[in-house]
Amino acid sequence: QVQLVESGGVLVQSGGSLRLSCAASGIIFSIYVMGWYRQAPGKQRELVATLTSGDSANYADSVKGRFTISRDNAKNTVYLQMNSLKPEDTAVYYCNMDLRSLGNGRKSYWGQGTQVTVSS
Repeated sequence: QVQLVESGGVLVQSGGSLRLSCAASGIIFSIYVMGWYRQAPGKQRELVATLTSGDSANYADSVKGRFTISRDNAKNTVYLQMNSLKPEDTAVYYCNMDLRSLGNGRKSYWGQGTQVTVSS
């Protein structure tokens, strides 16, 4: 069974930096797309950044130039480096992976979420 486990969410001051990690466990053959999404209180979940297996990265306009998505293929892990954090970045951050695994074919998986709070 595939599981995504996130880490790195904390309370940080405005202007600070933070790195989130998300590791996938299980017997995984291929990861097609890795991504980060976030959901602030009272708002819908929104895309933050995605990264394809072909190294194509896509960012929300609100985080361009501040956030960087990267991955470690050997560890089936995706990272989100967040710099110049703003209070409006406060949200629960979720990782997502579109992958193929043993016994499950190709499916999309979500992590449990990690809270990022940026104080002003």
